[in-house]
Amino acid sequence: MKKLSYLKPIFNFIAIGLLITTLSRIFLFFLFKERVVETPNFWYIFPIGLRMDLILLCYISFLPAVLITFLPNKSLKFTNNFLVIYSFLFLFLILFVELATPDFVKQYDTRPNKIFLDYLIYPKEVVGMLLKSYLTSIIVTFLILGVVLYFALKKGKKYFHTTSAAYKFKLMLFPLVAFLLFFGARSSLTSKRPINASNAVFSTDQLTNTLGLNSFYTVAFAAYSIKNEGNTKMYGKMDEAEAIARVKKYMIAGPNDFTDAEIPFLHVQQPDSVAKKPYNLVIFLQESLGAEYVGILGGKPLTPEFDKLSKEGLLFTNLYCTGTRSVRGIEAVVTGFLPSPSESVVKLGNSQQGFFTLADALKHKGYDTSFIYGGMANFDNMASFFNGNGFQDIVDQEDFESDGNKYAFKGTWGYSDEDLVTKANNYFKAKGDKPFFSLMFSTSNHEPFEYPEGRIKPFDKKPATVNNAMKYADFSIGKFFEMAKKEAYFKNTIFIVIADHNTRTYGKNLVPINKFHIPALIMGPGVPKGASYSKLASQIDIPPTLLGYLGVPFETPMVGRNLNKLDPKTQGRSIMQFNDINAFRVENQVVIMQPNLKPLQFEIKNDTTLIPVKLNEELAKDALAHVITAGNLYKENKYKLRKK
Repeated sequence: MKKLSYLKPIFNFIAIGLLITTLSRIFLFFLFKERVVETPNFWYIFPIGLRMDLILLCYISFLPAVLITFLPNKSLKFTNNFLVIYSFLFLFLILFVELATPDFVKQYDTRPNKIFLDYLIYPKEVVGMLLKSYLTSIIVTFLILGVVLYFALKKGKKYFHTTSAAYKFKLMLFPLVAFLLFFGARSSLTSKRPINASNAVFSTDQLTNTLGLNSFYTVAFAAYSIKNEGNTKMYGKMDEAEAIARVKKYMIAGPNDFTDAEIPFLHVQQPDSVAKKPYNLVIFLQESLGAEYVGILGGKPLTPEFDKLSKEGLLFTNLYCTGTRSVRGIEAVVTGFLPSPSESVVKLGNSQQGFFTLADALKHKGYDTSFIYGGMANFDNMASFFNGNGFQDIVDQEDFESDGNKYAFKGTWGYSDEDLVTKANNYFKAKGDKPFFSLMFSTSNHEPFEYPEGRIKPFDKKPATVNNAMKYADFSIGKFFEMAKKEAYFKNTIFIVIADHNTRTYGKNLVPINKFHIPALIMGPGVPKGASYSKLASQIDIPPTLLGYLGVPFETPMVGRNLNKLDPKTQGRSIMQFNDINAFRVENQVVIMQPNLKPLQFEIKNDTTLIPVKLNEELAKDALAHVITAGNLYKENKYKLRKK
């Protein structure tokens, strides 16, 4: 054993790494035990976790093993300094992401992933949110990291210094060391592919599956996967022509309606009725307003203003969002683009110019187009995407600060919804007779749930809660329409109030479908009052439906349906992207696709119970076709209008 003492740094690194990840997994198990134990064979998370932890630690250990073996003994000082820094750096990072995991799981129902990386890009907003909502967790995290740093300085030499050993002996032993690390990193000698996250999937509960991973792995994999943005092959392969044909059969447009072979879905959408003067269009996008918070949809009694307004327009009672992030909601509502495992097109490089949006289509019809937001428009790359795709005017936090007006409240994410609607109403009044399109985006119902005092009767005793923030957001919706109804533009405008997504998207199923249920209400000329649309629908169906109300024809590549023109006999359809899982739903049947696994099909009962059924191969191909098509349209720049 003395001869092997030079390998002590590697043994210690793996042992300490396993200690961190195992203790974290045990803590997470007890934290979420009530849900996890509902999963059959839930104890698999521990052997699977050990396997996944060893994969990670063996990968990281390979470089130290090479240096220990091949650097001569006279370089021992350099080698030891490197080993101490290298080992504690990775152990520090592993510990840090594990400490961040409990709060992340509570918010996103999965281990840290691409969202974790996205938030690192916006430190100002995120640090403000963390300090106000997770101060205790931050203090505990830094105390633990401080203790670790102290021991790193005190005990680094003891645990991570190598010793002199015969050079020939190290060279002779290296093949065995390399083989063991290689075997540990691949975790298999028979599989053609290395073990990956899909091998941790053993149940239909997404959270339980992710507990079998470790958070450094999930974050590192998310960073690695950035280079594969637009890659849709994780679910399977399909010929482009077949994919296009399968998507088209879900559209309203017929074979003779398509206008350009190079842009496969480009077609002319006729209006529901012709108007002498084109109507304005205002989309009021609500941050995180899931159906569970909307009284008239059977949720909590938090939206008296929205409920009252529903008597003045068309309420969608069975509408489902496409994702769990604001940029995905923007993608669906503003562009009508299909969801996919890739990042939202709002953030992808090839869609920053020349990508279809409602603003682009309406600008070509002579509309003024704008985006109005109480926060900073550069968040999540919104300003860049909007500026390059038809939005002529971007009004954000800086404009609030420079206009000289007094506003009610400025919080972590920007000016309050109350200030947003006041700013927007003044902006719309100034347009006169010029037709306009505007996207308004709220901020108040976002953690840390800040809003001005005295506006609402709190639902919860503690002020900064999601329920109280929802009540304030609803108060602001009511205030907006109270002001708008007094203005000339109101009678000539189509309005929609719609959510981007729900707050926390979580549940025991692979895709928590009930958490994708969102409200939408359309009001304006030609919109039936007090009506409701109860057929299953997707967020991507909303922009074509809105265009139908504007009174003029539009050329569009959108694959969503104008729900007012949909044959009542046609089955309802929705598409949902939950992290790297895609759900394609037709009525009460849903096909769920996971990376590198065969698709599964379930029958849906009340949105919360999924009963496994035999896979319908044709429906599975239709599901795959929609994801393949999204990737192809993006990569080939075929989601656009013809150049004028």
